[in-house]
Amino acid sequence: MISTTTTTRNETTGVSVRLVHDDDVPTLTDLLRRSREHLAPWEPLRDASFFTETSQRASIQALLERHAAGTHVPLVITDDGDVVGRITVNDVVRGAFQSAHLGYWVGAEHTGRGVATAAVAATVRLAFGELGLHRLQADTLVHNVASQTVLARNGFSRIGTAPRYLKIAGRWQDHHLHQLLHDDHTDA
Repeated sequence: MISTTTTTRNETTGVSVRLVHDDDVPTLTDLLRRSREHLAPWEPLRDASFFTETSQRASIQALLERHAAGTHVPLVITDDGDVVGRITVNDVVRGAFQSAHLGYWVGAEHTGRGVATAAVAATVRLAFGELGLHRLQADTLVHNVASQTVLARNGFSRIGTAPRYLKIAGRWQDHHLHQLLHDDHTDA
């Protein structure tokens, strides 16, 4: 679990990550609404209720409960102080594994400017620093070259392909699996 005041900043870009809080719900809901078409090919099918403050507030509350339990670290991505996306360290497993999954999205108007790359870098530092993890895994649709580039720029290696891994955009789709080990991270 990280502190509610922890902010990890990429000093060269102005991009930061911090723990999500209830006050972020209106901004995140608006960002999701504006980015609905942009995100649709990369996400599970979402009905209209997903794009409401009620649904987003419930989702954030559930994630914060998981954070309190030590299994998730739900973060917002900020660019010069403005919330522009989300990034989450999911499914933290302790013990001999010390591993977690990484998932992220950036609003449509903020893509193509290095925001995701900087946010992943900041989250990797948090995961291998304060969280003390050994390994992060991130998975991408096989045709999501932009996200694969973000991961490669942060030192992730492709370790395989999982057939029909997740139901995205209404279909079970193959995903490339990527990992980064603490020992292989250049800022470790």
